[in-house]
Amino acid sequence: MTETFDIHPDMDELIAAKRAVVQTSDPEEMRAAWNGYGARLARDRPGGMVVRDTAVPRPGPQGGEIPIRIYRPERAETPGPCVVYLHGGAFVKGSLDSGDTVAWGVAEESGVVVVSVDYRLAPRHPFPAAPEDCYAVTKYLAERGGTFGVQGGRLALWGDSAGGNLAAATCLMARNRGGPRIVAQALNYPCLTDELTSDSYRRYAESPGLRTANMDAGWNHYLGNRRPTGDPRAAPLKAEDLSDLPPAHVHYAEIDPLADDAVQYAGRLAAAGNEVVSRCARRMIHGFLRARFSGAEAAAEFARPCGFLRARLVE
Repeated sequence: MTETFDIHPDMDELIAAKRAVVQTSDPEEMRAAWNGYGARLARDRPGGMVVRDTAVPRPGPQGGEIPIRIYRPERAETPGPCVVYLHGGAFVKGSLDSGDTVAWGVAEESGVVVVSVDYRLAPRHPFPAAPEDCYAVTKYLAERGGTFGVQGGRLALWGDSAGGNLAAATCLMARNRGGPRIVAQALNYPCLTDELTSDSYRRYAESPGLRTANMDAGWNHYLGNRRPTGDPRAAPLKAEDLSDLPPAHVHYAEIDPLADDAVQYAGRLAAAGNEVVSRCARRMIHGFLRARFSGAEAAAEFARPCGFLRARLVE
């Protein structure tokens, strides 16, 4: 019940949109409902922004292509730095369309090109399909980004929720595989472990932004009988070594089952010698980045990670 928590009024529109989402356990129905949720909070893209859909090749025996959407704000350098955007959706939901308003907002606020990744979703494509897609796109941009007007040596990652997991995993994969170089990472209310035992998973189990049971179901779709996992590509919080990773902005909602994941990961990143900014969005809920049009404080929270990335990519 929302009245249990002291929630910031900038979250009202977001909560209404979440309440309108049809509750179902069918993955296809979940995806359709999630696209509708994104549409309810959408705004028109700013004038002058050039947006196009294309794809990059998927390496390996399965082959095929990974769809991407490129956002180029009017003032962006060509070629210039790029943020790789990874949407949320508990590994089961999400698309280029559901993440559109957040993705173009990152481009507009940071002033750089954003490439949104339509990675494969569970349960049809369980782990490790999603992180391998995200890594493949990042590597492709590093090596051939010039074809998209992207400077391959100036890449950052931004992820929301499950996308935050995938951004952290991609940074670990890039370090372990000898590249590509990632300049910075913005992890926004990330889910970072499949063992939902910390205090925030109990305290905010019925929060209006995300329920612990729904996150648990997402992990089941993603990992199946491989839970609990020891693979840091799936659960970055379980990585034994978090050294030599890109500067990180770790941003979480106060009223969110995932809050402890973010706090613990930020602490471990800092202890391993990395540059870290950890920020709590007070009185806000999971998904608060979607609420930037609802009030000045929500807009300011959205601007924080954008400024962090811009300072490392441009300034």
